[in-house]
Amino acid sequence: MNISVILAHPAKGSFNHAIAEAAVLAAEQNGHRVMFHDLYAEGFDPLLTAAEIAGDAELPTAIAQHCREIAAADGIIIVHPNWWGQPPAILKGWVDRVIRPDMAYRFDEGDSGEGIPIGLLKAGSALVFNTSNTSELREREVFGDPLEILWKNCIFDLCGVQGFQRRMFSVVVTSTEAQRRDWLAEVRASVRHSFPAL
Repeated sequence: MNISVILAHPAKGSFNHAIAEAAVLAAEQNGHRVMFHDLYAEGFDPLLTAAEIAGDAELPTAIAQHCREIAAADGIIIVHPNWWGQPPAILKGWVDRVIRPDMAYRFDEGDSGEGIPIGLLKAGSALVFNTSNTSELREREVFGDPLEILWKNCIFDLCGVQGFQRRMFSVVVTSTEAQRRDWLAEVRASVRHSFPAL
């Protein structure tokens, strides 16, 4: 299987990097081909241009590569911190530029875009791992857990990815080394369960 792993955190030594490394290793140990992108390290440009909006637009080489990889992915793993109830801007820009019409979703013929999209991604499962300095209870009760709505309803369901799991690790700023070790073990177990050995 082709597994696409997308990481969005600017600090090399972050727990997000540790999560991504654990996910990549678990997928590779199960015999899968991993396509890994550290968006900050690669200097990914998140700005969608007007020229790229059309479904049949000619895309910059890097964006076309991301599109080919996500279209070919049998599984998707996203890793990012919770910043103001949202992904970092670089990851939002990745969604804007890569999760494109006629590649990730389309509308019925004759539908000018006001209807319900048809998902085109072939990935059977998507995992999203978030870190946060807000407790899970507060995130749900006070903020309504906007990341769950964004990733599950607005992106993966819309694009036809049926299997979805999201795990938020918190509170990271006060977590112990033992907690972080347990969380990384959970990441590895989740990846192995979602993408079994070939």
